[in-house]
Amino acid sequence: MLEVCELNVAYGESNVIRDLSLRVAPNEALAIMGRNGMGKTTLLKSLIGLLPARAGSIRLDGADITKLPSYQRVAQGLAFVPQGRMVFPLLTVEQNILSGAAKSGHRTVPDDIYRFFPVLEDMKQRRAGNLSGGQQQMLALARALISRPRVLILDEPTEGLQPSIIEEIAQTLNLLRAERGFAIVVSEQVLSFALDLADRFLVIDRGRIVHDAARSNLDQDKVRSFLTV
Repeated sequence: MLEVCELNVAYGESNVIRDLSLRVAPNEALAIMGRNGMGKTTLLKSLIGLLPARAGSIRLDGADITKLPSYQRVAQGLAFVPQGRMVFPLLTVEQNILSGAAKSGHRTVPDDIYRFFPVLEDMKQRRAGNLSGGQQQMLALARALISRPRVLILDEPTEGLQPSIIEEIAQTLNLLRAERGFAIVVSEQVLSFALDLADRFLVIDRGRIVHDAARSNLDQDKVRSFLTV
């Protein structure tokens, strides 16, 4: 379980995340939704350790990881796919995937990675910079998943992707979660993608959680009202 308690995160003197608390159960998919500038990316960067917490705590399966650097959080079981994918454009697909294997020790790409992302096997010797946006997103996911995370953190994974690719990624993540049993925390603005993936929805506004609902009783119109400018 990932537990965040009264978290505060700041840029300089500006407090962006304010007394935020949440829990993510094992195998649960949690969507964090909200308009741009409301704190979604700041929250996810704080979870993975790219931004320090000013106050509060982050715990993974009971262990306090609040002060651990990012690489140690990855070793503990977190994985992060940043907004914009951030693949290494001059490395091959295979080299990119293996760059995420420090914890697992893989020297070759496991068969199940290519089973879930067959297009990457076909292109494994191609430079990542020559892939389409959808292929690069699949590559970023594969690089994160090779570490066998307990919690996969995704920041705006549908950004710039066409609808058919968005649907394919949601289906693949659902299959992976069912097979591997990891949790997902996803920052998202595309409600249709979140509905395909998430069990529970949080809406963040000015650094605070203002709405929390399970998919089974989600008021979609209310969530959309938080997403409109």
